[in-house]
Amino acid sequence: MQTLLTAAQMRNADAYTIKHQSISSINLMEKAAKAFVKVFKKEVSNKESKISILCGQGNNGGDGLAIARLLDDENYKNVVVYLITFSTGQSEDNKKNIKRLLKLKVPVTIIKEAKIVKNLQSDVLIDAILGSGLNKPLQGDYATVATFVNGLKTKVISVDVPTGFNSEGGIAEKYNGIKADLTICFQRPKINFFCPESVKALDKFKVVDIGLDENFIESQKSEWKLTTESEIQQLLKPRKNFSHKGTYGHALLVAGNNTTMGAALLSASACLHTGAGLTTVCLPQSGLTALNTALPEVMALPRNQYLAMEAFDRFSAIAVGPGLGVEEENEELLEKLVNLRKPLVLDADALTILSQRGDLLYELPAQSILTPHMKEFDRLFGEHKNWWKRVETAKREAIARDLIFVLKNQYTFVCLPNGNVHINPTGNPAMASGGMGDVLTGIITALVAQSYSSADAAILGTYLHGKAGDELAKERFTVSASQVVLQIPKTMKKLLATD
Repeated sequence: MQTLLTAAQMRNADAYTIKHQSISSINLMEKAAKAFVKVFKKEVSNKESKISILCGQGNNGGDGLAIARLLDDENYKNVVVYLITFSTGQSEDNKKNIKRLLKLKVPVTIIKEAKIVKNLQSDVLIDAILGSGLNKPLQGDYATVATFVNGLKTKVISVDVPTGFNSEGGIAEKYNGIKADLTICFQRPKINFFCPESVKALDKFKVVDIGLDENFIESQKSEWKLTTESEIQQLLKPRKNFSHKGTYGHALLVAGNNTTMGAALLSASACLHTGAGLTTVCLPQSGLTALNTALPEVMALPRNQYLAMEAFDRFSAIAVGPGLGVEEENEELLEKLVNLRKPLVLDADALTILSQRGDLLYELPAQSILTPHMKEFDRLFGEHKNWWKRVETAKREAIARDLIFVLKNQYTFVCLPNGNVHINPTGNPAMASGGMGDVLTGIITALVAQSYSSADAAILGTYLHGKAGDELAKERFTVSASQVVLQIPKTMKKLLATD
């Protein structure tokens, strides 16, 4: 995994690298500009493109000035720099890069009034006005410039962070910064890039290595972790010789109802394909034919009022919720399962029941995994204005109650009882279809059944789910939940493959 840092911590990483690697700040800026240009050349290959670079007076602007010079070196023919001078201060490295740039024939225009930006004509605009230190909405001329830039019909590429976007903390409901088509950021993505509200500020981002000291970064105190493929490969356990179905646990899915057996089937199929040794579905009598027809490998435990508590003792993992329904008998069954004091995987209707039964919510067994989407989470803990506040609540509840929250979105946040938040980078918009949450529940349950810890099962399961979808999306516009299920064992095999 990678440790993610706040803007202030990244500045400390800059300073540490400068001090301990015997590199000057201006040369570190040069490395950053070169890394930016390397990606830019792939994004904008036409060297006749009209390129406008808006540069502020700080180090972000200094990056932009260095980028202008390097693009000129790369024979981009139509680069124009606009130096925005709304403030009185100017960083030393910004001054040095101005002097370097003025030795070339690249036009430099001083902008003292925001209205000049309104009529810029270019194919590409590079935003290097303000960097990651901002923690409040834009004001005055800067806000006006952002409005004008957003009104231009041109591709916008931001340097490190879009001007006006805060790297961490709640994203304003009415974001007034620059909207970038692409942000090329340095060394680490900003934490807020993973929040859904970031769509107001950027369509996509790419991270470039600028040579900051990785040991220093990883030593910093931060609860924010980005899951990496190498971490997943270390977590994933290969199957051993002479193992058998008993080796890989017995998973139970309490799921499905008369009209919602599809959710139970998807979850059970995912559990089966993720490698649970045995999978059983606790379902209504009406679902037996569907289960036996679709998944002959999966066993059934008919759900009725005579179901004794002892019936659940043989299972190594129990999930509750997909397609379950919120009828009184299901509420009573959930209460029984909570009283088993064994960790549970809770999704969908189980979460709805918990939102109506606060007593059960606060009696959940330690190390239980809850997998809510945004609305389900807010039903449990109240409405939240933004994703940052939602994650803060999940962190607090995870620590206080020894629970694990899997906050589902394109980038899913896994909040652990130790206070850490693991951000999952896999998954894509092609997966935005029904049944995906049921599949994720089945994957996580299968991993718990195979003796993965609850934390590892949540991190690993979330990654596998998204990774399977990513592999499918390479050749598909949309991806169905059933397709993801069948891809899971292939994805796991690829991750375990060694040279």
